[in-house]
Amino acid sequence: MKLNAFSPLRPPAELVSTVASPPYDVIDSDEARRMAAGNPKSFLHIIKPEIDLPDTMDAYDDRVYAKAAENFEHFQQNGWLRRESEAGIYLYRQSFREHSQTGVVAVCHTEDYERDVIKKHEKTLRKKEDDRTRHVATLKANAGPVFLMVRAQAELKALMAKEQEAEPDVDFHSPDQVRHTVWKVVDVSGMLRFFHELPNAYVADGHHRSASAARCAKEFADANPRHTGEENYNWFLSVLFPADELQVLPYNRLVKGLNGETPDSLLTKIKGAGYGVTLVESGEAEEKGEVRMFMDGKWYQLIQRAEADADPVSSLDVSILQNRLLGPVLGIEDPRTDSRIRFKGGFDCLDQMTQAVNQGHADVAFSLYPTGTEEIMAVADAGLIMPPKSTWFEPKLRSGLFVHTL
Repeated sequence: MKLNAFSPLRPPAELVSTVASPPYDVIDSDEARRMAAGNPKSFLHIIKPEIDLPDTMDAYDDRVYAKAAENFEHFQQNGWLRRESEAGIYLYRQSFREHSQTGVVAVCHTEDYERDVIKKHEKTLRKKEDDRTRHVATLKANAGPVFLMVRAQAELKALMAKEQEAEPDVDFHSPDQVRHTVWKVVDVSGMLRFFHELPNAYVADGHHRSASAARCAKEFADANPRHTGEENYNWFLSVLFPADELQVLPYNRLVKGLNGETPDSLLTKIKGAGYGVTLVESGEAEEKGEVRMFMDGKWYQLIQRAEADADPVSSLDVSILQNRLLGPVLGIEDPRTDSRIRFKGGFDCLDQMTQAVNQGHADVAFSLYPTGTEEIMAVADAGLIMPPKSTWFEPKLRSGLFVHTL
């Protein structure tokens, strides 16, 4: 695959914790306004520029994108983002609780995305893709990285371990208590050689960012009569992690309404659908094929098994739950559009789920075992698409640590 060093815009070391922000797609506009209040240096002013405009304005208004460009220029003029003097590759480690993951920050080629060298497992929504494409094209920059994973290999682990022996040039804790550490890679040629020999990478998180990067590359190429394929606009900002270091959390389900059933009759129907049902004390699923259900103040263990000939998508726990229980029993035919279903991911979400049911905001909650990285890669290798809300990667990549200009 193609990987390259780049000369990013970065915050100076003394401002990095002030500038860096959550990614644009994990918080809404109101949350962004609260987070950025009193902090003109927050990167949210670039990736959520509507926070600097009247809250009645549509998020896709022309003035929103213009404001993003204005703020981006303002950050550079004020030295809150500064150009690195030479091209480089970086390591980015995130640590939270007992977990740590380290990825390689570089730029990948949009041709690899188009040719499926960088494999996908998720459909993009046109409206979201249009939004990110316009944001990238207006800024002429990738303001947030695509979260990629590669199959773990000892050579990559050894290369990264050696680089981490040096003192980092960035090391801070974000407000969510995640520690973010960055090193500039010394052995750039060794890192490039490893990735150039790698056959594939996989989008873990950031399908809309990668799709928009590819669309912008085509738009810029069509407008450039001297296009060669090596211009900056052909490359997009990425962080590539060994898959075995990543932490995937479950994406759980909350359903309002029991489709005309009572708790007792629903339990009977669930058993009739082939589930083993046992009353349990906690809501955390402990192995693949197990679902925990909270209803009427109690947790239940549901055991579900894939068919022997199931394909990589049909064998996923989220698929079995949807096809065997949520659809035929609870009437959730399309989880993408049905307003009765909500999704909950991230740390400490079980308490929020039980609270939602206890307070009547939902009638039943389902806690799943996390989808594994090998399952994700198997789906992508088969050219298939995962069900919506199948994975929740945590911690999230911080935005504003690196910006790749086109």
